[in-house]
Amino acid sequence: MKVTVVGAGAVGASCAEYIAIKDFASEVVLLDIKEGVAEGKAMDLMQTASLNGFDTRITGTTNDYSKTAGSDIAVITSGIPRKPGMTRDELIGINAGIVKSVASSLLEHSPDTILIVVSNPMDTMTYLVHKTTDLPKNRIIGMGGALDSARFKYRLAEAMEAPISDIDGMVIGGHSDKGMVPLTRHATRNSVKVSEFLTPERLEQVAADTKVGGATLTKLLGTSAWYAPGAAVSGLVQAIACDQNKMFPCSALLEGEYGLNDISIGVPVILGKNGIERIVEIELDEAEMAKMKESAEGVSATNGLLQV
Repeated sequence: MKVTVVGAGAVGASCAEYIAIKDFASEVVLLDIKEGVAEGKAMDLMQTASLNGFDTRITGTTNDYSKTAGSDIAVITSGIPRKPGMTRDELIGINAGIVKSVASSLLEHSPDTILIVVSNPMDTMTYLVHKTTDLPKNRIIGMGGALDSARFKYRLAEAMEAPISDIDGMVIGGHSDKGMVPLTRHATRNSVKVSEFLTPERLEQVAADTKVGGATLTKLLGTSAWYAPGAAVSGLVQAIACDQNKMFPCSALLEGEYGLNDISIGVPVILGKNGIERIVEIELDEAEMAKMKESAEGVSATNGLLQV
C-alpha cells in the first residue's frame, strides 16, 4: 500500500507521521515544491521509526511526481494556510490553481488512485477536483467532516467532564465556521443522548464552539492547526487502505441525496477499498434540514467563485 501526501507543511507532515505510526502502509511519499523540505521531514520521521515501532518507509521529493507513481491513495494538503482573521473562503483564488495542478499531476502517474482533499476551502476544492478530473465520484473525498466531528466530540466531552471515548457525535454540512451542522440531537454518551446530561443552552454553546474550532486555533497558533487535521486524514486513509467499511462524515458529491445536487458537502459515508462505498442518508428533522440547506447555499456561493 503506497500513500502520497502532497504538501509537506505542518498538516502534511502530521498526516505522514500518523499514517506511518499506524503501520498499515508500506510506503508514504511526501512531496513539496520547496527544495529539501519534504526530504528533510521524511528523514526526520524515519529517524523515529525505531523509537515508535513502525516499518513504513517514508521518502521525500521536491516536486517530482514520478516518485508518486503507483500510489493507491493520495492526499492533497497543498495551498496556503489560514492566518488569524481569514476565512477559509478567502483562500480560494490561490488554492484553486494549486489543487487543480496537483490533482492533474498525481493522476498522470497514478490513474487508479483515490484522492483525499484537505486544502481549503475544502468543500469547494473537492468540488473542483470532481469538475476537472475524470475520476468516478467515489474516488474523490473531502476530509473536513471527520475533523469537525472530532472537535465536536472534544467539546461534548469537555462540557460533560467525560472521557472522549464515551462520546459519539457527528458534524455534517460545509467545512466553514457558518456552514457546519453539529448534530446535537443525535450525539450520545455510551448510547445515552447527550441531552440527558446537558441543558439546551449548554448544547447550543457546544455547537457554537465547534463551528469556530478552526478559527479558535488559528487565533491561538497564528496559523491553521495540524495535529487533529493530520489525525483525521490518517483515519480516512486507514479506513480505505484496510477496507474497514467505517463511517465518517466526508465531503462527497451529492446527486439527490439530502435533496441536494451538484455539490460536494459533508455527509456520512462508508469508506472502504473503493473509497466512498456509499453515502448514508440519516433522518434530519426540519431544523436540521434547514441548516443543511443553508450550509449548501453557502458552499454553492463559494463554488461560484471558481474558474473551472
